[in-house]
Amino acid sequence: MPNKALILVDFQNDYFDGGAFPLVAPLAAATNAQRVLGDFRIKGATVIHVRHHATEAGAPFFVPDTPGAEIHSLVAPVGDELVLTKTNINAFLDTRLKEILDEQEISDVVVVGAMSHMCIDAVARAASDFGFVTSVVHDAVATRDMEFGGRIVRAADVHAAFMSALAFAYAEVVSTEEYLSR
Repeated sequence: MPNKALILVDFQNDYFDGGAFPLVAPLAAATNAQRVLGDFRIKGATVIHVRHHATEAGAPFFVPDTPGAEIHSLVAPVGDELVLTKTNINAFLDTRLKEILDEQEISDVVVVGAMSHMCIDAVARAASDFGFVTSVVHDAVATRDMEFGGRIVRAADVHAAFMSALAFAYAEVVSTEEYLSR
């Protein structure tokens, strides 16, 4: 697995129960991500944790130096695993993510984290556009209910719409079981 990297995006405490911006079933997604992370660690492959820090005054969540901005303990970095801090939705924008992947001669990326319709969508599309073979482990990704035009769109529907769009042309979208069985 030397040319493959796992990118864990925004598994931060504010997205979990009791946090400032809880998602639907983040614990299930993080538990699956933990299994994928364990596989990468066993194989000695590259692991990159990405966390978001809000930069605007009065931000409601991911405020730097607060417990909510910390990476959740289930998937917290260990040892020399890289942690990148981003301030934009796309983890490639204004970070060294692309340079790091290139320096390590990474050809394939595996993406897990939150939220399906924002940071996961953005990083998966960007990775594909940069030429990386991109996989998204769909049950290791979480999101939340959304609203559009006065209509509530359930998290499961938001997730399915974005995973199906990514699977159409940007990424291989697989379950944790499918991924680990390879």
